Amino acid sequence: MTLDQLNLDESPIKIGTRIIPTRYFLAPLAGYTHLAFRRVIRELGGLGLATTDLVLASQLVAESQKSKKLIETTPDDTPLSIQIFSGVTAELVRAAKWLEDRGYASIDINMGCPMAKINGSGGGARLMCDTDGACASVGEVVNAVTVPVTVKMRLGWDRENLTAPILAREFEKLGVAAITIHGRTRQQGFHGEVDRQGIKAVVEAVENIPVVGNGDVRTLEDAHQMRAETGCQAVAIGRGAMLDPWIFAKLAQAATGETPTEPNADEQVNFLRRHFHYMTQQYNDYSCLLFRKFAGWYGLKLGIPDDLEDRLRRFESISEFDEIADQIRARHGEREATLPTALIKVPNGPVERW
Repeated sequence: MTLDQLNLDESPIKIGTRIIPTRYFLAPLAGYTHLAFRRVIRELGGLGLATTDLVLASQLVAESQKSKKLIETTPDDTPLSIQIFSGVTAELVRAAKWLEDRGYASIDINMGCPMAKINGSGGGARLMCDTDGACASVGEVVNAVTVPVTVKMRLGWDRENLTAPILAREFEKLGVAAITIHGRTRQQGFHGEVDRQGIKAVVEAVENIPVVGNGDVRTLEDAHQMRAETGCQAVAIGRGAMLDPWIFAKLAQAATGETPTEPNADEQVNFLRRHFHYMTQQYNDYSCLLFRKFAGWYGLKLGIPDDLEDRLRRFESISEFDEIADQIRARHGEREATLPTALIKVPNGPVERW
């Protein structure tokens, strides 16, 4: 089915008092959606709202160096929402007030993170297990600030506890401005298929606020089908944006009737360089360690030869990165692997047992 046949609304979308220019958002991903990544993606065009990596509320109020880095932003990094998490309501409230006092325009509460260390402290998806407690926490945060408050959650803790629809309905009554719903349970983690019917149930549970669909969106067709099948008003893209950083730009082209275009070799290598450059502005030499995890996501799309992708996973200095990038430009397209390395499943356990 063509985009015209899907008849999707591609106009700007309103979240609380904010007007978001496009309906395709950057989903928060722990360890990835830092300032450098947001900036370099925004430069390509088409991105609506971006949300930070999740920030522990208590560390934010304590102004730890880690939390301050996670919420660092620049004038060109907008519209932006800061995602906070905690299993303690008072900490969420203090963090929300702290952010509003410092001029941040939107706050997102994380109820979707499946990580054990987050759930173990009562945060992330664990909040969905106590609907009354979740509503009480969200209500107090909404009442504490004047900026829009949104919530990102999963369908539920497991298939027997799909609490997202009832929570979404109650959150709307409490004044939440939008809901982002990842179409998996906490038990699934990132395994199995996204349940679009589950997302549709959340859409149908609310009356007026936007619902943002999330999960397994790696192509334009995925994004369009997510909206068509679920009725969600916007789509949040996480891993898909690392596999194809141009996905937002292509969606913007498609929305205006243009034929989406692919980046050429120079544009691909320039993107890699700019991303790392922005990271060094924030983290200096520590960027060498932080950037390695992107190699497996970028390798296929950026035409990085297999041996140079391997070096990107191990480089130790800014000068070594520059050398590798020069070689990627000279040897662009020599790659033999046809899958992104990040998507290749490997067995658990020691290497000698593989």
